[in-house]
Amino acid sequence: MIILRKCFLIVCMFVCFSIFTAWAEEQERPAADFGVAFLSRYVWRGYALSDDSMVIQPSGTISYKGFAVNLWGNLDTHYDDGTGHGTSIFNETDLTVSYDHSFGPVSLGAGYIYYGLEGLPDSQEVYISAGYNILLSPTLTVYREISNYPSWYARLSLSHSFELPKEITLNVGASAGYYSYDDVYEASSDSHKYHNFHDGVISASLDVPLGKYFTMSPMIAYSFPLSDDARNFIPTLSVAEVADDNDADFFYGGVTFSTSF
Repeated sequence: MIILRKCFLIVCMFVCFSIFTAWAEEQERPAADFGVAFLSRYVWRGYALSDDSMVIQPSGTISYKGFAVNLWGNLDTHYDDGTGHGTSIFNETDLTVSYDHSFGPVSLGAGYIYYGLEGLPDSQEVYISAGYNILLSPTLTVYREISNYPSWYARLSLSHSFELPKEITLNVGASAGYYSYDDVYEASSDSHKYHNFHDGVISASLDVPLGKYFTMSPMIAYSFPLSDDARNFIPTLSVAEVADDNDADFFYGGVTFSTSF
């Protein structure tokens, strides 16, 4: 938690510096995006990190000339504390610092993510990404865990948006992930290192403007394993209730309310 407080102070200092710089130059101001999502389940890279409870995920981003800082959190409204009684718990806070730049149709990015996890060792990742502005906007992102969970994760994503009447936008997307875990894992009586295609996700959402500054975005998604190894591995890192049922396929959805200025 001490590290998390330091990260929060860094975010505050960055925000103050960005605002001061913008006022001084009177040319380009930083952009701010804030939102809160209400979802039926928290699914991350194929793992179900909540079960039978709504999660609330606030997020805030400050960006300026390609640089961005994002603070994100997860509130599980019915977390199983082991006593058979659900309780609300704010069990994750993530800090992301990134830089993105476009060279014509090609976009490149890099960043650092700090995962503050309640009851577990914290995690840190660095990543790079490359995208191409053509049909379906293919983007490849490669992540490297650098602290407590040594692994590589690569994700190829595709997306497209359709303009609908009344300024509503339909967004559809799909992604596929490949996971390489440095340590040996156990599945049934089999023990080996995990290097395989991991999770696939298909999703659809609507962006519905609410006045000039606010947007409502209902969404639905389906996450599923891409290999037999993944079908065995995903439950081992999901919440206990999901692991007991050996589930690896998840439908989930919800709505996000956001504003930008």
